[in-house]
Amino acid sequence: MIDKDISRLSRLIAILTQLQSKRLVTSTELAAKFNVSVRTVYRDIRTLDEAGVPIMTAEGKGYSLMEGYRLPPVMFTEQEANAFITAEKLVLLNKDSSLTKNYVDGITKIKSVLRSGAKDKLSMLSERVAFEESQDQNITSDILASVQVALTNFRIVEIEYYSPTKDETTNRQIEPFAVINRVGESWYLVAWCRTRQDFRLFRFDRIRKIEITDDPFTPHKISLQEYLEKYRSNF
Repeated sequence: MIDKDISRLSRLIAILTQLQSKRLVTSTELAAKFNVSVRTVYRDIRTLDEAGVPIMTAEGKGYSLMEGYRLPPVMFTEQEANAFITAEKLVLLNKDSSLTKNYVDGITKIKSVLRSGAKDKLSMLSERVAFEESQDQNITSDILASVQVALTNFRIVEIEYYSPTKDETTNRQIEPFAVINRVGESWYLVAWCRTRQDFRLFRFDRIRKIEITDDPFTPHKISLQEYLEKYRSNF
């Protein structure tokens, strides 16, 4: 299968997910989301229809799926769905855009398997749940997803790290151990610093450059709870 075919297949699956996540989706909305023409969306909808997907067309309003059609066949209780929406509000407050994007993509798939009535309830709940946001709007990052991959695969990370107290940037080789966050504030990476030969905290918004290497390291025996008990004063 060539890349063009793979790209279209991915888009067809994504369109199906969008159709399952909302009661009505317009061709203009789909075209904008996937950066294609409205004409291409028409072709994609026709392809899904010919494949047996029961797509309903509401003239002048958009597309919807026949009630009861579900892919995948997973169902959630109302309480579980409410928990996802509440968690979504928390995630949207976090200061790392990679987490926000991945969570929003994931929650869209979760919404796609809900019935129309449940979607309406979640839509209302989404408008009536709020968390207070940190006043510092300048704390941002986009590296959490990469850091988590390095952490779970035990890969050495090379960073350029800025220290405001010394007003200097240093190069470090570190071994990711854990990530910590206070809601609405910057993420922190707990890592073994090969330069300092000890665990150190690295604020995401002070990491000027990051490279995930292919070099492995031996997992640390200490648990996160043990780390917190021993190094809590660092916070």
